[in-house]
Amino acid sequence: MNDRPSNTRGEVDKQLSFALYGAATRMARMHKPFLEPLGLTFPQYLAMLELLDGAPLSVGALGAGLGMDTGTITPMVKRLQASGLVTRTRDTADERRVLVDLTPEGRALDADIRGVAGKITSACRLTDADADELRRALETLAGGATG
Repeated sequence: MNDRPSNTRGEVDKQLSFALYGAATRMARMHKPFLEPLGLTFPQYLAMLELLDGAPLSVGALGAGLGMDTGTITPMVKRLQASGLVTRTRDTADERRVLVDLTPEGRALDADIRGVAGKITSACRLTDADADELRRALETLAGGATG
């Protein structure tokens, strides 16, 4: 039984990490209905966005752009390849590197993939300015702000 008065907040509720965890979980859930018709998970969506902005990319560069190590990114890229959205080929200049490129089917999803961000911003009821401010604050917190 909870004996805490309803007008007081528990210690967990006061934690920045708890608020961020809740927001991140909600954000991933909000993406699901927009990504399911595209056959993408949230991490795959992020990888496709990164590829749409600059494919071909090495597996290492793709992982670095997403903040993921190769042990995480490689299986995801393999699943994207199995679904026909990307190709993986050895770099002819350096056979140790694997290049990831979009297939025509992957490129055909460009508008749908890029359109998800606006749908999410709208669903969050944020203005573009509010979304930009929040993103900048989160980038600063994550240590990714470039100044």
